[in-house]
Amino acid sequence: MKYENSDRQDAQESSNDLIGIAFIGLGHMGGPMAANLVSAGYSVTGFDVVPAALEAAAAAGVVVAESSAAAALGADVIITMLPAGKHVFAAFEGDGPGGGLLAAAKPGALFLECSTISVEDARTAHEMVVSGGHRGLDAPVSGGVVGAEGGTLTFMVGGSEEDFAAAAPLFEVMGRRIVHCGGPGSGQAAKVCNNMILGVSMIAVSEAFVLGEKLGLTHQALYDVAANASGQCWALTTNCPVPGPVPTSPANRDYVPGFAGALMAKDLGLAVEALNATGVDAVLGRSAEEIFREFALDGGAGTDFSGIINSIRAASDHPETD
Repeated sequence: MKYENSDRQDAQESSNDLIGIAFIGLGHMGGPMAANLVSAGYSVTGFDVVPAALEAAAAAGVVVAESSAAAALGADVIITMLPAGKHVFAAFEGDGPGGGLLAAAKPGALFLECSTISVEDARTAHEMVVSGGHRGLDAPVSGGVVGAEGGTLTFMVGGSEEDFAAAAPLFEVMGRRIVHCGGPGSGQAAKVCNNMILGVSMIAVSEAFVLGEKLGLTHQALYDVAANASGQCWALTTNCPVPGPVPTSPANRDYVPGFAGALMAKDLGLAVEALNATGVDAVLGRSAEEIFREFALDGGAGTDFSGIINSIRAASDHPETD
């Protein structure tokens, strides 16, 4: 697969090879992001625990290292895209040959932590980075695999203005919209809030389509109305949960993600963690977390989160009775 960012690649390409980037976590998101950096002229050394991910990254021009510490050795920038906070902490501290990323990176290296983790974990990670003599930003993303491949991700960034400015050229290769949200942890805070909106809105859109089916509306008729009225939202017009109205939505590919149900369940779990910590009364956010947690446990973990519509249909056809 070819990754192109032709409108961004011309700027400062001649100096890109002077910046050494370590990319830790080369999965469905990290792999394409690293490949886009290579395509823009950057020197990228990467590591992942999954051999297939390493093979794909190598095919895209990433130099494969034998460990995360080896990838970070002497790097100017270290990008992490890992499953959870505990994996970030383990990578930072390390317990294998060469130690962790903090010890391996050159003094003053810039850490871009792009995983989706809790706000508290993001702040802890930032403290670890600074204590290790480095600089750091939390920079989770939105846009899914399609955005990672196309270089159209949205980056929500927390950290200092100076570090944000230093990282901006890299974000612009991997993303289309980059927002500085505030100090350390603010990027993760924005991601948690955004994905709570997304989870709630996908359930609402799916419930509306199932109701429309029961009332005799075609999918196209309901879409044509809601997409041009007050029901318009991303869950409808980009990730429509029924096949047909939006040909590029996962519903047209048997709900192949996209953004997997397991990831939505995880992100809503982080939202509930933040709700509990702040004491916010959020009935819909908590309900969405319960719904997607059940969806993931009942076989929806590996399907697109818009597949929640099938669970709603099943419950509507066979309602529970007291």
